[in-house]
Amino acid sequence: MVSIATTHHTSGLTAPSLPPSKMAAPSSSPVSILKSSSLIGKKRKMDEVDRSLSPPSSIDGISETAPISRKRPRVTFNESIQTREIAIDELPPTPPTTIKSLAVIREEVRGAIYRHVTSSDTEGYNQIKEIFAADPRKPDDAYEMPSHSTLRNHLMALVSHISSLDRNCSSLVSAILDSEWVGRDEAYVKLFIRFLGNLCAAQGTYLALVLKMLTSKLTGVPHGTGRLPGYPIVQPSEIYRRVHLALRHVTRLVPSASGALSPILSQQFPYETDPAKCFIAYTRNLLQIIPYIPELQGDILSVITDKLVKVDVQIQIDLEEFEDLIGEELTHQSSPDPDEELEDDDDSVPSDDEDEENQRVQLIKESIHKVDGMIDLLFDYYKTPFETGSETDKENALDLLLSHFQSIILPTYHSRHTQFLLFHFSQCSPALVDRFASACIQLIFNKLQPGIMRQSAAAYLASFVARGAHIASDVVRDVFDLLLMHLNTMRRDYENGCRGPDLRRYAPFYSTAQAILYIFCFRWRDLTNASIEGDSIEQIEELEPSQITFPPNVKEFLHKAIYSRLNPLKICSPGIVTEFARIAHHFQLLYVYSLIETNKRLRITGFRSISSISSRDVHAGDHLGYQLDAYFPFDPYQLPRSRRWLEGDYVEWRGVPGLDDSNDSDSGADDDDDDNEDGTATDDE
Repeated sequence: MVSIATTHHTSGLTAPSLPPSKMAAPSSSPVSILKSSSLIGKKRKMDEVDRSLSPPSSIDGISETAPISRKRPRVTFNESIQTREIAIDELPPTPPTTIKSLAVIREEVRGAIYRHVTSSDTEGYNQIKEIFAADPRKPDDAYEMPSHSTLRNHLMALVSHISSLDRNCSSLVSAILDSEWVGRDEAYVKLFIRFLGNLCAAQGTYLALVLKMLTSKLTGVPHGTGRLPGYPIVQPSEIYRRVHLALRHVTRLVPSASGALSPILSQQFPYETDPAKCFIAYTRNLLQIIPYIPELQGDILSVITDKLVKVDVQIQIDLEEFEDLIGEELTHQSSPDPDEELEDDDDSVPSDDEDEENQRVQLIKESIHKVDGMIDLLFDYYKTPFETGSETDKENALDLLLSHFQSIILPTYHSRHTQFLLFHFSQCSPALVDRFASACIQLIFNKLQPGIMRQSAAAYLASFVARGAHIASDVVRDVFDLLLMHLNTMRRDYENGCRGPDLRRYAPFYSTAQAILYIFCFRWRDLTNASIEGDSIEQIEELEPSQITFPPNVKEFLHKAIYSRLNPLKICSPGIVTEFARIAHHFQLLYVYSLIETNKRLRITGFRSISSISSRDVHAGDHLGYQLDAYFPFDPYQLPRSRRWLEGDYVEWRGVPGLDDSNDSDSGADDDDDDNEDGTATDDE
């Protein structure tokens, strides 16, 4: 055997000797046995790419389109592994491939706003507006409704470019503010509120627009709101909570927002023709603003009181014509639920077929529901400081009520129910009783006040003392004595120049005289000497009429005033005069029937008649005729829902023992009743 040795000159290595059978056949070109692994890998990748790009062909006798037979691996189960069902909600959503990324949308929004501001290219800008202007409750076949993701991503993009939304983009901002947002999911609502806060902070010109949008949603929930396709139903209470969340965020982020909000709250108050649900819902929501914007407490309570008084006065004017027709029916009707959705209620709107009288009755009922619901909410609001607050809290709350009383309630003639807030809460403690009585007395004695204000204050004080069940007997006597001395002082001042009864010249005198007569009719038991000595009401009523006596100054001052030239019995309300005459004569205090008969023949000319004057929003000064009106602000309260607050607050009319339970009537009393058109000072009025 011949050994062959081959020397590799290039590498300097000697190849091992191989047997002839194992040696490769010679080729026309030499091929290197050593190949780089990287080159092999590249070639394989290129071959795979070439095959993927080339049409199907046969490689090694196997068609690429034919199925390749593979042996299935054997499957085994490990019983030690615990399995758990995965809910569909837990699976991560698979975003559609057609949805644009947030980064792309941000750039599109930026470009659309820039082109809109700098050039006349508004196509992209208008497309963004259409996304927010689309009503999800009214799908349009000609326009594809934007998805939730599209809406959210565009709003997020606008938050990123909030500084670009200047006045030139007001139409886009308006479209966003008018869009449906309160009925969507919680995450979108929070994003929308964030947008509102950033917008108001960066672009102050939109602050009023944002506040108006938010407050407009506090008057009620229109039908369909909170019922968007593809979203869970959102209840009205939750909708209001979201609006309050937005208001709180904006006012905390923008310090000037609370000052701008105050007049807007007044402007957004429901119109007179709006249903009672709107008034009640808006009142409730205004009261809910106070805890997070406490600096608006006075303004909010003032605007509610002002609107309440206006509706209240209109009710009183209308009821003068229809009280007998619907008075009993109204006491059994409940006010509407303010949390219900606002729907078109055909029953609440008079139809064309109904006659004019029925239409007016329906409108009166609706107004009564407004007052009943609103004042019930105010009772509930003031309850907290008066029932659970400190003495300071009570005084502050009463100060607020007194300020509204003097500026809103007192100057308004024929307010019927609003003042009962003071009537109820002033009786919470003796100190508060004294505060309210003192406020009225200061007005009565203040000669710088207009005469009508002093006259109204006298009516309020008399009605409060006469009707307040929690007013002690000594307070009744103190107020009565104070008014009696004031009446005597005015008599001395006026009598020398007096030619006869004249309401216009001596109004404070007559209003004080009527207040004294009214208090006497209701609280004569507290004015007796027996009461001063400590006898109870029941003990006093057991006495014979001859045993009941009064302090000397009561008879003296009343006699001088009644028989003076001022002649108060001619000017005071006939109903009150008649009742006083009966009681005073029964206890042998005064006999005034002869003067009443003389006054019937006395005519006073040159004055307007009270009955000839009517107005929608009348103040007390417009009713100054020749005779005082029998207006006492705390006569029985009959509103169905809110009257529960006044249980136990009243001194009910009690007949005079030996007089009202007797079949015998005093001489002259029957004649007076025929001429009494104003009624009597009893609860039957």
